[in-house]
Amino acid sequence: MRIHKFLSAAGITSRRKAEDMVRQGLVTVNGKVASIGQPVDPAHDTVLVNGVPIKGEARHVYYLLHKPHGVVSTTSDPEGRKTVLDFVPKGVRLYPVGRLDYDSEGLILLTNDGALAEKLTHPKYEIKKTYHVLVKGNPTEISLKILREGVHLEDGVTAPALVENIVPEGGNTWFDMTIHEGRNRQVRRMCDALHYPVLRLIRTHLGPWELGTLLPGTWKEVEKPLL
Repeated sequence: MRIHKFLSAAGITSRRKAEDMVRQGLVTVNGKVASIGQPVDPAHDTVLVNGVPIKGEARHVYYLLHKPHGVVSTTSDPEGRKTVLDFVPKGVRLYPVGRLDYDSEGLILLTNDGALAEKLTHPKYEIKKTYHVLVKGNPTEISLKILREGVHLEDGVTAPALVENIVPEGGNTWFDMTIHEGRNRQVRRMCDALHYPVLRLIRTHLGPWELGTLLPGTWKEVEKPLL
């Protein structure tokens, strides 16, 4: 088994990030710094990451969490804020998949399955994500058309978004937006570019999963999906 696949199967990180760790010299095999693509035998080789021994393949777990507002989507926070790991069972090294901003809410997956994490986040798989969005103001038909056809951002034009279920609320507007790209803060940036700042952002769907009736701060265990 290649070293990056071994680390992914052990629940350490995704295969891509495992390769980065190897490049940085953070991984050793039998006391020697590992190399990219190096084969390992889990039954006989001793693999360490940052000096910590790594056991063989872990049982993969999949937790869906309704991330509340004011929680960070990382494994730790230097500012001492709550993280998504504070809401799910302990005992297994988990990583959040599909990061949500501190100010955003909704569905996030936590797992130790690095291969699945790679598939859910890599742009080539085009995993769909839907957000229930409240923006300031009432978008014009031209603005909605731009969202649906692609918005010019500093890192290029976005792929077309599905925008539906448009409901005005006073001077603001709710709508559902579905995208498949994974750009940083993409929905907020798309709306900002059209001068409709996001007031609230709730992710309701991530790939095959939906938020449903899951309450903020609660979680449920699910089976590995067939993607």
